[in-house]
Amino acid sequence: MKIAYSPCPNDTFVFHAWAYGLIPGAPELDVLYADIDVTNRLAAEGTGPEVLKISYAALPWVLKDYALLPCGGALGRGCGPLVLTKGEVSGMADPSFLKGRRVAVPSDRSTAYLLFRLWAAQNVPGGVGEIIVMPFHEIMPAVRDGLIDAGLVIHEARFTYPSYGLSMLTDLGSWWESDTGTPIPLGAIIARRSLNLEAIAGWARASVEYAWAHPEASREYVMQHAQEMDPKVAQQHIDLYVNEFTANLGESGYGAVKTLFERAAQEGLVPQLDYAELLK
Repeated sequence: MKIAYSPCPNDTFVFHAWAYGLIPGAPELDVLYADIDVTNRLAAEGTGPEVLKISYAALPWVLKDYALLPCGGALGRGCGPLVLTKGEVSGMADPSFLKGRRVAVPSDRSTAYLLFRLWAAQNVPGGVGEIIVMPFHEIMPAVRDGLIDAGLVIHEARFTYPSYGLSMLTDLGSWWESDTGTPIPLGAIIARRSLNLEAIAGWARASVEYAWAHPEASREYVMQHAQEMDPKVAQQHIDLYVNEFTANLGESGYGAVKTLFERAAQEGLVPQLDYAELLK
């Protein structure tokens, strides 16, 4: 079975057991390691593998071919994207600083960017200026070097941005949680509707549970793909993004996804979505 997910520690931690044939009855995996922008595009084009990790923000455009699985993804609290600027934020802490500015984002169909647009609609009168899409690992150096005015960052950048001389203008996760009371939907696991979705969800959940039961087993695999990340940072990454919602979205998880899409649809950022489609 072909699957695509990122080389980030949370994904490799979650899928290690399945990728290494440690889940009884699960098919052998042919893994494509790809940035979320790539997997979003593959899913939208209908040319992707049977199972993919995509941004929740990309989900409304792929539900005809793919179904949302209730496990394996990233949704939680205290783990949202950050908007970063160069140097101290004193004098720039007002979000209106972004009016007319150049802002880099990791994907124009990422959950991070969707949250940023929802936040900016409330907090940046007149709107930001030019939006530039670039791989997320290039964003902080670009802000540091003055190539852009601000950057929207995700993943382990939460822990490493001070080393680039950057400061946080806003934590979009904190804003979202305080504004909605729900956790943040970030990355979704989807599978082709033509497949046995219940079985795939079971294998994915078993892989999550194996990872928790044997955390040392995946360590070499995680670090092999962690792009020279410090092991402590990799563990922080896992602790932040792999949680109860990874094993089962549950009522509160699905409710958070529904809230995200309802708000985004009100702003005209995603098409209107039949909530029942998420449960099919």
